[in-house]
Amino acid sequence: MPGPMGRRGVASERAKDFKGTIRKLISYIAHERVALVIAIACAIGSVVFNVMGPKILGQATTELFSGIAAKVTGTGSIDFAKIGYILATLLCLYITAAFLNFVQGWLMTGITQRVCYRMRREIVEKIDRMPLGYFETNSVGDVLSRVTNDVDTLGQSLNQSVTQLITSVTQLIGVTVMMLSVSVALAGVTFLTVPVSLILVVLVVRYSQRYFRRQQALLGAVDGMVEESFSGQTVIKVFNREARSVADFDVQNENLYVTGWRAQFFSGLMQPIMNFVANLAYVAVVSVGAALAIAGSITLGDIQAFMQYVRNFTQPITQLSQVSNMLQMLSAAAERVFEFLAEPEEEDRPATGELPACSGAVSFDHVKFGYVPTKTIIHDFTCDVKPGQTVAIVGPTGAGKTTLMKLLMRFYDVNGGSITVDGVDLRDWSRDDLRQNFAMVLQDTWLFKGSIMENIRYGRAGASDDEVHAAARAALADHFIRTLPGGYNFELNEDASNVSQGQRQLLTIARAFIADRPILILDEATSNVDTRTEERIQRAMDALMQGRTSFVIAHRLSTIRNADVILVLRDGDIVEKGTHEELLAKQGFYAELYNAQFANGGALDE
Repeated sequence: MPGPMGRRGVASERAKDFKGTIRKLISYIAHERVALVIAIACAIGSVVFNVMGPKILGQATTELFSGIAAKVTGTGSIDFAKIGYILATLLCLYITAAFLNFVQGWLMTGITQRVCYRMRREIVEKIDRMPLGYFETNSVGDVLSRVTNDVDTLGQSLNQSVTQLITSVTQLIGVTVMMLSVSVALAGVTFLTVPVSLILVVLVVRYSQRYFRRQQALLGAVDGMVEESFSGQTVIKVFNREARSVADFDVQNENLYVTGWRAQFFSGLMQPIMNFVANLAYVAVVSVGAALAIAGSITLGDIQAFMQYVRNFTQPITQLSQVSNMLQMLSAAAERVFEFLAEPEEEDRPATGELPACSGAVSFDHVKFGYVPTKTIIHDFTCDVKPGQTVAIVGPTGAGKTTLMKLLMRFYDVNGGSITVDGVDLRDWSRDDLRQNFAMVLQDTWLFKGSIMENIRYGRAGASDDEVHAAARAALADHFIRTLPGGYNFELNEDASNVSQGQRQLLTIARAFIADRPILILDEATSNVDTRTEERIQRAMDALMQGRTSFVIAHRLSTIRNADVILVLRDGDIVEKGTHEELLAKQGFYAELYNAQFANGGALDE
């Protein structure tokens, strides 16, 4: 499916480079190595103390039954003091094991949360360093999925898999040693069940891993569709596409349901399968143990201890299979995060320090540009703009109007020629220094959730309340702001839909006023409003443009009659240049556009 919806959640079903991703992750968490080593040591210590427990408990059982037998035969009595000492030792072991387990859990939780915190912060910082082209070619949902789902999956899997891997291996080794120390014969019987366990585990893991990986990818797709439906509710309702929206979601939701069901089903088979194998081992151990006990080769307490070891022997095998699943999910999520963090960033010059005030002189010299190197949009654009001039740029869709402004702001760099501001090539400016000279008012207003005061002050963070009020008055927004509940403290919602489109535009003009930059870009700023509101916005923009070099991309040609110069673009080149009256007198392409607009009721269909 083309467009954002079709791209969302397009994650790898499995890590392309499992070993490489794990190495990157180990390197990434290297600064946590002290806490990690302590956590691993505590996990190992906890397992060792737990593994020693059954054998010591078996000694208490043997002592109890020996005392009972001696009392029955009259040759002795039950030594409760010795049994009490054994049980006290066992209690101390279990308390120590629980304490060490608590410490490792506390440490690992801290490690994983700090790693997730660092990753989220680096992703957000990375977003600010990404070129604009990335956001125009990648969906919001996919990036959101990396910040939320992938980082959360990584954190949960890291927390569980590291300690579980260490404890499972330690427990498997420890239980094996203890079983051999109790009875080599019974240990041999138990080991015969290992091949059966491994075969069953491999079969289950092979199927469950596949579905767990696909589940993670589909989760990103579903999240993306929910985000898209939520933000596009107005359009969905206007075009009566609710049923289609739900139908599209149902397809992805059904896929997620089926995949999630299969993943959980195969994963859930692990425990009953391992219980079945453990029961087989129980039967074998009881049968052989009974024969050995009758022959006097083993005590009753040792058989009891061995029965617990059989359970403890099959448990880590199950856990290792689950760790395998978690490691696959961990690597797939980590790979997506590392891929994003490795994306190319905007190359920039270092800050140039204190600079003289910008006068606003702009020069385009034989500019050539294409978003794709083989497809040039702007072929040979040349224009000199004097400080304080108002330059209107008009032309049909695809002529390159907005692209020129993106080049001027250094969202992209030219493929050929040059653009200078005050005689300095844009590529010799740092982007931050360059953009301190620009203010923009766009067709699509962007206001964030917060008060009107905060939104206007976004143009200059240090502005006082009086300066905000003055900017609003200059933008002709003060009157409507004061009619709102709370006035300047009125809270805009997430998409600022609790004020009108025209009011939103006036607020962005106020924001540009308070920024007070020498160069102004107005990109079709009145195209979404009615004629009466347009007239008000136009008066605000006229005031804003006073004393500034202004570039106006015009939707309605009637709004640019007073421009100092009008550039008419067609297929990336200037085909006409002059004032409104001069261009009409030529009866050329501009006149065609103007007359067509007038015939269509005053709006140029772009």
